[in-house]
Amino acid sequence: MVQVTREFVHHCLPVRKRDGHKGTFGKVHILAGSVGLTGAAALTAAAAVRTGSGLVSLSVPPEIWPVLAVKCQEAMPAPVARFEILLENMNQCNGVLIGPGLGRSRKTDVRTCHLVERLQTPLVLDADGINAVAEHIDVLDTRRGRLTVLTPHDGEFLRLRQGKAIGPDREAAALAFARQHGCVLVLKGHRTITAFPDGETFENTTGNPGMAKGGSGDVLAGMILSLLGQGIPPKKAVPSAVWLHGAAGDLAAASFGEYGMTPSDLLQNIPAAIQGAMSFPVD
Repeated sequence: MVQVTREFVHHCLPVRKRDGHKGTFGKVHILAGSVGLTGAAALTAAAAVRTGSGLVSLSVPPEIWPVLAVKCQEAMPAPVARFEILLENMNQCNGVLIGPGLGRSRKTDVRTCHLVERLQTPLVLDADGINAVAEHIDVLDTRRGRLTVLTPHDGEFLRLRQGKAIGPDREAAALAFARQHGCVLVLKGHRTITAFPDGETFENTTGNPGMAKGGSGDVLAGMILSLLGQGIPPKKAVPSAVWLHGAAGDLAAASFGEYGMTPSDLLQNIPAAIQGAMSFPVD
């Protein structure tokens, strides 16, 4: 298992091209949010912007669009389009994220599963995106050959495993699932494990208990989406995003303490975490 360190991330993050433009740094699309969970959509979109995405589109239910129009300054929120238009828009992007704060209903779950089947672009599933496919687990197998990243906490992973206990060996459990379904599995928690279907695994070395608050996972999902959308290879992008997320949390804890820090503090510390990794002295 590879230990993800500052030096590892240093070698994964490319220097931004001097002649780059918005398109150079990736266009990503997020489907998120519901009544009472507008913060999840806003945090996710802001995280993608902070991690360097060139363009961030955000599709939300029409009833919460006015809220997100105020919350999101750099991302582009819009009422979710009908299915075929949504699918077309997503397939024109460099990466898609489905799930943060999306809520659960039969209609929402069916739409999510149909998108999972038909999207051709790299896909990240988080929160209710994970819960939707957990009810129809075979849908993951339709994406073999297309990059799919799932970011469950233990409870969501238990649902993905149809109630089968994770057991003490988290690496083995994550790897078995990744191999079985041909996906990348980010099993969140202390020392987050990232497992790839070819058998390679990565263990994170950053983060602290102050990050165990609602919204932290939304930030991570947006960061993973951003690095993938910038064209960074998955084995560099996903472990690096996890490390940077934890590093931002460690910086927030240093300023506010583990009790008082919030997911919004993670957003503010993403730039410093990236700068710290990119400026790391390597012999």
